[in-house]
Amino acid sequence: MTVRRGRTVRRGTVRRGTATALKYLSLVLVCLVMVLPLAAIVLTSLKTSREMSTGGALALPHNWLNFANYVTAFERGNMLLAFGNTAIILVVSITGTVLIGSMTAYAIDRFDFRHKRLVVALFLVATLVPGVTTQVATFQVVNAFGMFDTRWAPIMLFLGTDIVSIYIFLQFIRGIPISLDESARIDGANSFRIYRTIILPLLKPAISTVVIIKGIAVYNDFYIPFLYMPSEDLSVISTSLFRFKGPFGAHWENISAGAVLVIAPTLLIFLFLQRYIYNGFTAGATK
Repeated sequence: MTVRRGRTVRRGTVRRGTATALKYLSLVLVCLVMVLPLAAIVLTSLKTSREMSTGGALALPHNWLNFANYVTAFERGNMLLAFGNTAIILVVSITGTVLIGSMTAYAIDRFDFRHKRLVVALFLVATLVPGVTTQVATFQVVNAFGMFDTRWAPIMLFLGTDIVSIYIFLQFIRGIPISLDESARIDGANSFRIYRTIILPLLKPAISTVVIIKGIAVYNDFYIPFLYMPSEDLSVISTSLFRFKGPFGAHWENISAGAVLVIAPTLLIFLFLQRYIYNGFTAGATK
């Protein structure tokens, strides 16, 4: 019996050791998959055109202080103007999404009106329709309102197509007791004051979740700015990189330098605000 128990313990120890080794091996592989593309971009941004044509993507550059590609990307790509346009679109879109989404969720949860279930069902149906299939009609509407080739085109599209934020706010509002609304109404508060003074301050976890999700989507979007803002003075960070694509090929060293300039702000924001980002996603998941 003692021998059998010893063998069982050894087998269990071997299995736990194997499981631990496989776990760390999988983590190392995932890290390599995530880090290798970033390393290739950084190395490419420090190379010259000749080095790009003779070496591989992971080949080391001869001069580690070659920042000429960054200067070219910043100047020819109009990165400063692109960052400004992106910031304007980002701030207005996120602010409008938070206000419209929270107000809509508040009205759906707290008010009774005719065809309420139909409205909620239509919101769900809208999330199932691929956005590409409606781009012809959307382009005609945007052009008819005179918003084509202006910043208002992506702003209005980002505001009008974010059904996910409504459902995020709706899940949080359903967790707020209705007794708070009733107490405020006894004190003479109207619906908008209840929303502004009671509901909105309690939606901070939901707001952080929506800001993170929406901010990443707007910052990384290429299709909408490329289609609705073709002018060079209205370029954003995603479309500015496309300017290095010429008729005879792509200038990958300049594109990589521009990609590093684009990645750097989001990486710094993530490093400084990762605790709030994780808390926002966790709060949204638990609701």
